[in-house]
Amino acid sequence: MKEVSIIGNDLAKQVFQLHGATAEGKVVFRKKLSRKQFMAFMQAHPGCQVAMDACAIAHP
Repeated sequence: MKEVSIIGNDLAKQVFQLHGATAEGKVVFRKKLSRKQFMAFMQAHPGCQVAMDACAIAHP
């Protein structure tokens, strides 16, 4: 598997949509995980940058 340098994380109430990419921007994986699966996946994954979305109403 190619080395993932960044994971994009789209937050939702019940699931997390993850998008892993190389430093060059090539897609390595796309996953839809439950909260429990997300915790296990992130703990097992080698360290990298993680970017999380935030909608406009998330910040009062």
